[in-house]
Amino acid sequence: MTTTTPNLGIPYTRGLHPLTEHCHAWLVPDGTWGWSNAGLITGDGESLLVDTLFDLAMTREMLQGMRPVTDDLPIRTVVNTHANGDHWFGNELVADCEIIASRATAEEMATNGPELIRDLLGRQGAVGRFARHIFEPFDFSDITPQVATRTFDDELTLVVGGTEVRIINLGPAHTGGDSVVFVPSERVLYAGDLLFIGGTPISWAGPISNWITACDRMLALEPERVVPGHGPVVAATDIHQVRDYLVWVQEEARARHDRGMSPQDAVRDISLGRFAALDERGRIAQNVLSVYYELDPTLARVDTREVFRRIAELEGFTE
Repeated sequence: MTTTTPNLGIPYTRGLHPLTEHCHAWLVPDGTWGWSNAGLITGDGESLLVDTLFDLAMTREMLQGMRPVTDDLPIRTVVNTHANGDHWFGNELVADCEIIASRATAEEMATNGPELIRDLLGRQGAVGRFARHIFEPFDFSDITPQVATRTFDDELTLVVGGTEVRIINLGPAHTGGDSVVFVPSERVLYAGDLLFIGGTPISWAGPISNWITACDRMLALEPERVVPGHGPVVAATDIHQVRDYLVWVQEEARARHDRGMSPQDAVRDISLGRFAALDERGRIAQNVLSVYYELDPTLARVDTREVFRRIAELEGFTE
């Protein structure tokens, strides 16, 4: 997939893309399950890496591709934006760096390692077939989980060789802790999975209302270039793509909750309308649940494997 971001001129092609004097993006099309982006921020004599990738081969490729920059400006610090594996499973390759994550993300890493993915891949029926469909391009066999070595709660400001970097925890939303990395002098925002561009957001943790607030807080930073967790580099106005979806699913799910419908009946009843063109449409199964959990905190949580089964069914994978 090769596209160019409107008005920014940054091609959505695999590899390292300079954004400003001190900011780069490592882009990995097509942005669907596991194909995530990372970032590189430079200063005098050092660099900061925003996220590693889903497996060791992809992370090695990225680190090699960054060497024209990092040979002179070595990576000293890594920030993991959240605890989904496609943003930290490559950490062992940068284990000599300080690895920073929000406290909530660090706690979630302990239960969100590669064994969870391997379990899904080994399942029978629709869950297993769906997991293999989306995850088989990646190799989880030799990953040694390397979690964060430094944590923070709400916000942390670093100076990377003279370049100021703000790390802001805007979660829980997509996961239990969702950090963005903002470089004020460059007006560049690395949004992690608070932004899926071209794909359907998924609210594993919620609440969705907090994710909407997170979108507003990202917009308030007034970035000029935004690197999403998945998808092409965009302008700040494109944050509304995600915000609009979240508001829509919140309203649609709440209306059906108020009519006494179950989450599964609500999913079957909702017409995706203008959002039907997004990739990973089946994620609405989890997003409706997230709204229901917020409306009724006593509602029993659905196991991740069952959520995958429901998403798989909506994506055409049946038992």
